[in-house]
Amino acid sequence: MPAPKNAMEIFRLLDKSNCRECGEKTCLAFAGAVFQGHRTVDECPKLTPSEIEQFSGSPSGGPSIEENREAHLEAMKQKIRKIDLAAATERAGGRFENGRLILKILGKDFSVDAQGNLMSDIHVNPWLAAPFFDYVLNGEGVTPIGQWVSFRELKNGKDRYPLFQKRCEEAMQRVADIYTDLFDDIVHLFSGRQVERQFQSDISVVLHPLPKVPVMICYWRPDEGIGSSLNVFFDQTADRNLDIGSVFSLGAGMALMFQKLALRHGFVEN
Repeated sequence: MPAPKNAMEIFRLLDKSNCRECGEKTCLAFAGAVFQGHRTVDECPKLTPSEIEQFSGSPSGGPSIEENREAHLEAMKQKIRKIDLAAATERAGGRFENGRLILKILGKDFSVDAQGNLMSDIHVNPWLAAPFFDYVLNGEGVTPIGQWVSFRELKNGKDRYPLFQKRCEEAMQRVADIYTDLFDDIVHLFSGRQVERQFQSDISVVLHPLPKVPVMICYWRPDEGIGSSLNVFFDQTADRNLDIGSVFSLGAGMALMFQKLALRHGFVEN
């Protein structure tokens, strides 16, 4: 369909439940924020991929969601070109070799050069690229202190938590429920480590999607009529090393990564 001419065209396709899972108080408020360019339509957890596809164009014929993402990444690349990568090395917890700042991301080397070009032995997904740039550009380099908090306890995380819960925690939980080897594979494939049970969970695994932004996934198996549950925790310092939007991207991106891993092993259907 053509790009929407006003907020009401967006509102008509929403389910009008005012569930607040997107972080807005009403569906109409969300539609208005999308039309004004402050939010993207794919942040509504109730829309299907086909419904989201209808809004591939932006209001009034402006750039699409994908084009906005590309523009955002390009703007961050421009900022990378203006900083001293070597000077950022210690703050970022990486190493500097051959003109590139190299960071360990889930056990793999990712690097950026002075022109903002990313390189890795594996595919660089958009959900990782933006947090990578944000971390290098804006992170304070604060060392994790080992105090675990939920997403909603981070700065500006409360309003976005319902969507984080939907896109990250519930998505991971669905995979964990059917993919019995998920946590073993996380440890082996992504340099995670299983730690002593936290918050009375059955399984607790720590990952490092960025050197100074550890993530802990806790899973509770179903028991005596009680369903399973899964929660994701961050070090209390995470919001000093990443913007909350980048923290969200990491969580949702890891959930997608686990879904693809389960698909590859035949545990879920495409």
